[in-house]
Amino acid sequence: MPQQKKKQKHIVPFILTFLVMFGVWIIFSGKFDAFHLSLGIISCLIVAYLSGDLLFESPRVKELPGSWIRFARYLPWILYQIFLCNIHLIYLTFHPRMMDLIDPRIIKFKSKLQSDLSRVTFANSITLTPGTITVYVTMDGDFSVHAIDKKSREGLPGEMEARIAKAFGEE
Repeated sequence: MPQQKKKQKHIVPFILTFLVMFGVWIIFSGKFDAFHLSLGIISCLIVAYLSGDLLFESPRVKELPGSWIRFARYLPWILYQIFLCNIHLIYLTFHPRMMDLIDPRIIKFKSKLQSDLSRVTFANSITLTPGTITVYVTMDGDFSVHAIDKKSREGLPGEMEARIAKAFGEE
């Protein structure tokens, strides 16, 4: 009996991952003939088998729409932060004392995020914002981040981590 529960636990993330991947594949491929659809199905089955538990770690189907909506609310904020960081880097680039303002450092901090997916999202969000790059992340949540100047490293972990925690229901 416990083995049957274990199989059920893994089948739901597999199916959900397959459906999401195949939906994205159909949207981006635009091919609807039998050959291309069969290639899409095979590819999505392989990806879902290998990474189904990454996208949907603990599938509580009733909670999924809420978590997707919370994540969708995070996206405009991170896009705005990317825009602001681009403006800041333009300022640094064209400033007459650019070499005095740039002070690259690697900072280390411990994240309070719990799930692998939220940590990956945090690491990718840091790297997406110009002026910072996630260099290393441990399974325990230790982050090493390269920041180009003082202003770029001031906000870490800060508001971004809090917003990701809220998006993934870890607050």
